[in-house]
Amino acid sequence: MSTRLYVGNLSFSSTADSIRTAFQESGEVTDVHVVLDRETGRSRGFAFVTMSTADEAKRAIESMN
Repeated sequence: MSTRLYVGNLSFSSTADSIRTAFQESGEVTDVHVVLDRETGRSRGFAFVTMSTADEAKRAIESMN
């Protein structure tokens, strides 16, 4: 069972790769989706990160808060 996390207050320069790297310290990241503005193509400042297990997601939440 995988767990999808909402990640807010991101820098507009954050990329899927930089977010993945930060979260991989807590476990296996299976997906990163950076939400982009339709008109400008820039990040809207939030993303969704999917961790492979609920335990890894919990660990990521604790370390990132």
